[in-house]
Amino acid sequence: MKIALIGYGAMGKLIGSMAREKGHEVTVIIRRSDPGLSGDELAGKLNDCDVAIDFTNAESVCRNVEACVAAKVPLVEGTTGWNASIDEIRKLVTDRDGSMVFGANFSIGVNLFYRITDLAARLFSRFPEYEVFIEEQHHSRKKDAPSGTALKLKDIVAKNIRSEFSVSATRAGNIPGTHRVGFDGTADQVLLEHNARSREGFASGAILAAEWIGGKKGCFEFSDVMDEICGQSR
Repeated sequence: MKIALIGYGAMGKLIGSMAREKGHEVTVIIRRSDPGLSGDELAGKLNDCDVAIDFTNAESVCRNVEACVAAKVPLVEGTTGWNASIDEIRKLVTDRDGSMVFGANFSIGVNLFYRITDLAARLFSRFPEYEVFIEEQHHSRKKDAPSGTALKLKDIVAKNIRSEFSVSATRAGNIPGTHRVGFDGTADQVLLEHNARSREGFASGAILAAEWIGGKKGCFEFSDVMDEICGQSR
């Protein structure tokens, strides 16, 4: 598989290294330090690629999606913070017969954590004496707060529990990422927690999504990838 890396910071470099270890080829690298590219210029660089993986910034997402759709190259979109444009992006991909996988978090562990949270919220919804809360922590360089993962957890809980609940965010130091979902009652507290030890989990998930999207058309969430895999393992 020939991969284009859009963004070559810490995540891009790690994805490139892990992809090569799996036998894939990184044929295009777009760095932030490169001169500003138009969508058409970027599309021209992607023509010989099988898939593109984007970890840049929210402001670049629209251009990167447009370029990949124009080049007919499937895109794995790992950037967060562009939720306000999600309907526009979905329409662009589907109307122009493109292919895209996006997600609030590409960690396999986090996506299993989503499923555990969903089950827990359904169970606790029957016991209103328990109040729910969500907490997340990230390094001080992460701009969006709450994180996309915390917002996804909020949506999962809100499907099951109608009452208002707290979502808090901390930005400090070099925390890779911690997410907690708690159910607090008078007599006890149940706490679900996911701790990221490194970026490798996110990189592994992004490569998995890149392998999965080949030959498919449409706009998918990473949860669709996980649904298929989990379904096959039953």
